[in-house]
Amino acid sequence: MRKTVGVREAKARLSQLLREVQRGDSWTITDHGRPVAQLSSAENSDLSLPERIQRLKDRGWIVPLDHEPLPLPPPLPLEQGTASRWLEEDRDHAT
Repeated sequence: MRKTVGVREAKARLSQLLREVQRGDSWTITDHGRPVAQLSSAENSDLSLPERIQRLKDRGWIVPLDHEPLPLPPPLPLEQGTASRWLEEDRDHAT
């Protein structure tokens, strides 16, 4: 289960938060209401992708589809170079 805690409270309760993380909980640490960090177990980093997916299912965080996935629509037709131009324009506006 993912829970949220402010940075001051996280500092004051760090030992308790770590015990909860060892039991499988995860924490989002916020600063003035904005998420700034995740506190979760490091031991899961060696799990394979299927093992990680199974763990998410076991915790109820994801559920398998009860039907076949719907087909994706065909991509929109674009003139050659349009996507690159849009990306370049977006980068220029971001700076």
